[in-house]
Amino acid sequence: MGNVMQVLKIAMAFIGVVVGAGFASGQEMLQYFVAFGIKGIWGAVLSGAIMMFLAVIILQLGSYYRAGEHGEVFKRVSYPIFSRVLDFGVILTLFSVGFVMFAGAGSNMQQQWGLPLWVGAILMVVLVLAAGMLDVDKVTAVIGAITPFILAFVLIASAYTLATTDIDSAQLDAVARETVDTTLPHWTVAAVNSVGFNLMVAVSMAIVIGGSMFNPRLAGLGGLVGGIGYVFILVVTSLTLFAAVDKVGTDAMPMLTIVNQIHPWLGQAMAVVIYGMIFNTALGMFYALGKRLTAKNPDRFKVVYITVTLIGFVLSFIGFQTLVAYVYPVLGYIGLLLIAVMIYGWFRGHRHIKAESGRRARLMVLLGLREAGQLKPAEEQELKAEVAASNLPQEDIERAHREDHQGEGTRPRPRHRGRDAEPAHYAERKI
Repeated sequence: MGNVMQVLKIAMAFIGVVVGAGFASGQEMLQYFVAFGIKGIWGAVLSGAIMMFLAVIILQLGSYYRAGEHGEVFKRVSYPIFSRVLDFGVILTLFSVGFVMFAGAGSNMQQQWGLPLWVGAILMVVLVLAAGMLDVDKVTAVIGAITPFILAFVLIASAYTLATTDIDSAQLDAVARETVDTTLPHWTVAAVNSVGFNLMVAVSMAIVIGGSMFNPRLAGLGGLVGGIGYVFILVVTSLTLFAAVDKVGTDAMPMLTIVNQIHPWLGQAMAVVIYGMIFNTALGMFYALGKRLTAKNPDRFKVVYITVTLIGFVLSFIGFQTLVAYVYPVLGYIGLLLIAVMIYGWFRGHRHIKAESGRRARLMVLLGLREAGQLKPAEEQELKAEVAASNLPQEDIERAHREDHQGEGTRPRPRHRGRDAEPAHYAERKI
């Protein structure tokens, strides 16, 4: 049961990181998929399937290295020049999407309650600053906790729209192409660009979340479950928006418009849920950014975190729809390089990750026996051999066992071996 809960926790957190303002509001699906009509729906299917596969890769790599920030993984699966380019691209993404979230928070409250844009943005800044003072286990739990609510509202909005709308595919296809503006040239480009963008958004915090899992196998299962949930939300939401494109095609928060049509009270609740998803992504972006910028000086995290969050708030007044239309596609193109690097690195190291997953599971058993005073001499030798073969130092392994035994999760603060000190079984596959 404990493993199942860990997998679900990771899955919900992954969905929470990816499903942000542009996604939960429906604006992202409009511009990436619905804008291309019926073919755009197939684009959503393609995009979701690729992202599901990448979710497994990202979380497993994060767990394998017990990474505290994305740079630790990039350095080990990529050439130095690619590592630096990706690191810069992800840092830019974290900051850009972070301040897009503040803009989305303002648009959300303005559309639903008629409040000035700055009200929703300021409240979001306060929430993000407060939550950012927590450790990564609590941040992961906060992000994952809101995810089930958006799943519920997507189902409600979709069921209502598809049940009450007289769907004329040909007519809706024409309306979608004419009504929804997009900066992307073709539905296939949009599908791949969407994956690139969402990977750029998710990779940093997902690596941190994966790094909190001791066993890469469980982290990968969490990615698979989270990826399936993501595909479901993406395709169902895209279908719903396509069916209602004649009514919501020009709205900043189209999903909110649909739910308001069901019942005003549901609209009020949906506005709160969307605000929560905006908070999820803003928190994930600025938290991961703060961790990356202070990787060599962790004591400065809070100062840096507060500073970049406030700068993001100032930049958020450019406008939500404008930011989604122009910032997201540019980041998506950068993300194509990231897709190639992560897939390449994972495939080259897959057999080592698989072996290490079994090794870490066995290590937990052996350490449990030692703690109970039941470890036999042969098992003592096995324990020493498994520790020596692992890519983690002994103190990290024992710390993970203590935290698991105490029921405190698997939050790491690893002290990595230097690259030259890594075991030969992994060093031989470095790019």
